[in-house]
Amino acid sequence: MSDTTLNLRGLKCPLPALRARKALTRLAPDDRLVLECTDPLAEIDIPNLLRETGDVLESTDRAGDVIIFRIRKAG
Repeated sequence: MSDTTLNLRGLKCPLPALRARKALTRLAPDDRLVLECTDPLAEIDIPNLLRETGDVLESTDRAGDVIIFRIRKAG
């Protein structure tokens, strides 16, 4: 089990979701992906992406204007 962090700050829709999808394909089951986004639409796009992929959104946090998603790759 490992953590991978993607800095997606400054990217606009749909790039954060597309890059997250690509990163998820490279992860092993139970690995975690941490996304750091500044696009407010990511709060809609990332959960929708995970409904398609079947991966698990563990948490969504905010640190100023940065939205942090913690995603567990499904097994």
